[in-house]
Amino acid sequence: MRCSTGKFCQIATTMHPVYLLWFFLIGATELIPLVLVFHRYRNIASLYVSATVDISCLFMQFAVTPQLTKRLGLDTVAFGYLQTFFGILQLLGGPVFGRFSDQYGPRAALALSFLSSSLFYLILAFSTSIPFLFLSRLPCFFMHGLPGAQMIITDLTTDRERADSLGVLGLCFGIGIIIGSSIGGFLATRYGLYTPSFFALAGSLLSFMMVMAFFPAQTKQKKQELTSEQKTSKSSSVFNFSELGRLMKFPGVTAIFTIKILSGFPIGLFMIMFPITSVDFFGLDTAGSGYLMSYFGILQLVIQGVLVSLLVRRFSEDALLSLTMVVSMAVGLAMMVMTNVFHFCIIAIPMIFVLCISGVITDSILTKSVPPSDTGAMLGICASIQPFTRTIGPTIGGYLYKHYGVPSFGFFNLIVSLLLLIYFFRVQDSRKKT
Repeated sequence: MRCSTGKFCQIATTMHPVYLLWFFLIGATELIPLVLVFHRYRNIASLYVSATVDISCLFMQFAVTPQLTKRLGLDTVAFGYLQTFFGILQLLGGPVFGRFSDQYGPRAALALSFLSSSLFYLILAFSTSIPFLFLSRLPCFFMHGLPGAQMIITDLTTDRERADSLGVLGLCFGIGIIIGSSIGGFLATRYGLYTPSFFALAGSLLSFMMVMAFFPAQTKQKKQELTSEQKTSKSSSVFNFSELGRLMKFPGVTAIFTIKILSGFPIGLFMIMFPITSVDFFGLDTAGSGYLMSYFGILQLVIQGVLVSLLVRRFSEDALLSLTMVVSMAVGLAMMVMTNVFHFCIIAIPMIFVLCISGVITDSILTKSVPPSDTGAMLGICASIQPFTRTIGPTIGGYLYKHYGVPSFGFFNLIVSLLLLIYFFRVQDSRKKT
């Protein structure tokens, strides 16, 4: 749930301590089952811990980015260039990272991600000029800790367990956001703006050591002999982007990938514009925005940690994906008529439900639709969707808000969700006929 990354974390650090305690208790409660089964699922439990540490480190740094860039003399336009540069690197790096995982194993890919993060924090800790600030972003090309964790989960779980396990990984993401933002703000206030970078560096190195200690070099199951096409894929270059197009030719992949891109795009535009709409439309101050974002975090914890597990055990993935589109249409209608922050707090419940459930289900379906040897590449492509939205989102979102206001986001979401629902039903019919 990142809107404008720097602003998001800046307001997240304003949370009242009672909310932080509440958030921590909820997160701890949800992680109790992981502790109880640690000996049985040691690899996955260790993965959840390292992913939480990685996300915490990232948001520890994001929490102080606005103040740091301001101290170094970056104006609003230059800060936008910095964010765009970061988005482009992530956009291009996602598919390459996925191919690297398939070629050398998810453990090597995740280790590369954590080492890249360490280099990022190291350069940032000594960035005393604008060129160094941009230089620090170069390692972000390989910084894909969450997709790397998804790749390992995909390899270590069965098809039945996959959606549930990916949902718990989303819980780790929510915990990491709040822990990292809070600690980053505290360290920057008490010990200086560069202190969070050193702590994040230590955390990334810790995650790297956990990966090397707890995971085998190759986590992919040897379920079947590779076909000649898959052997060609394994021997081709990591930077061979034509191999990524090959994945779209597998049955059902193009349809689900299209749904994955478009289903979250309208809401993503609204969240990108939230720093502006929170002030102009909802009339919130910094503290109010912080409380609202902590509310989002709690919702994500509950949905990712509890609701996803309950739903995937009782309903088919196709049924859940159809449900998210119907709920998304209702969200669009509600956004068209909302007038105050209380309305938005109510709408946020189904909104986050849609984002969480659709994200987990589409990732699960896509990794089942390609051979085991290509799941890393598939998840790498999926990891590029969010950077793509962040790169083009400010332009489209700014235009919609300036000319048509907040209701335009709801109308856009309603139309897109309706079209996707019709498209999905047609895809289902064609699959049944074949």
